[in-house]
Amino acid sequence: MSVQAKNAEEYIASQRMAIQANPECGTSKYNLAVALIGQKKYDEAEEILKDAIEASPNLAEAYVQLGGIALNRGDMESCLNYNRIATKVRAGFAPAFGNLGFIYMQQGKVDEAIKNLQKAVVFNSKFVQAYTTLGNAYLVKNLIDESIEASKKALEISPDFPIAHNNIAIAYLQKGDKKLFAKHCQKAIDLSYDVAPEMIEELKKCKEEK
Repeated sequence: MSVQAKNAEEYIASQRMAIQANPECGTSKYNLAVALIGQKKYDEAEEILKDAIEASPNLAEAYVQLGGIALNRGDMESCLNYNRIATKVRAGFAPAFGNLGFIYMQQGKVDEAIKNLQKAVVFNSKFVQAYTTLGNAYLVKNLIDESIEASKKALEISPDFPIAHNNIAIAYLQKGDKKLFAKHCQKAIDLSYDVAPEMIEELKKCKEEK
């Protein structure tokens, strides 16, 4: 029976011991790397993740973590490449498709973002961040009804997800539905989301019109 670690240092020590006992265990190396990332020891974590992949070439999670380290350094291309590899070593790996969608949105490649985000939510129907980013991508393409549907899906999964409330508020405003705009805009504000000043002004107008 395993004993749960009391803190991060103890957990890291236990994973190092596990690796010493079984140097070919990719999972132990992956677990150690994730703990090191939690401590922002990115360089060491990167090397251990590469060792984990050498031991377990199909460890898609390790590629995603390497992508996260690359993104932390501002290296979007490496982040994209690692996540692309993750989608190939494990079919239907939703986190990698979600990450690809997010990065493509950052790069302004909205069609590529939509394609990957659609895959992410097919492979994981509870992927709230992917639905939310998809809702935003549809907004950029002026696909208002599709944006509303994606945001609704996000809110079904996580009713207090502020970005989804913000996105759906924008979509309803574009449709001219002031009532639903005001409802979701106010909810985003209540959830401490940094709503655009223009939306706050529009919300004030809606309240004055009542």
